[in-house]
Amino acid sequence: MARLLAVHPVVEVGEMSRSIEWYREVIGFEIGFDDGGDPPGYVGLQRDGVEIHLQSHPEPGWAEGGRCIYRFMVDDPDALLAEFRARSSAFADRDVADTAWGTREFGRYDPDGNALFFYRDR
Repeated sequence: MARLLAVHPVVEVGEMSRSIEWYREVIGFEIGFDDGGDPPGYVGLQRDGVEIHLQSHPEPGWAEGGRCIYRFMVDDPDALLAEFRARSSAFADRDVADTAWGTREFGRYDPDGNALFFYRDR
């Protein structure tokens, strides 16, 4: 039987250069590949064995649709939030919380309105 091996969500962004900088500086991703454009239109970012892709949508009106929610399972959300705060003020107003659905998590929106949550099961 065939198996699923990984998933690489594609995060739609309006301004690729700004988004690459945000994901690198704030979240700690590194560029794994890009499509060679200047700026690139499609980029693969990697961190800790996790890979996400950014796809540029600079055309007017693209952001009027619904945005996505990306949930990253992590081993220690408290330590990760402390790392993010040390990197940038983007998470200064965030706290880790225990949820009614049994997770410990925190989150925020990226510059394009995509929701990013970092969690572990309690």
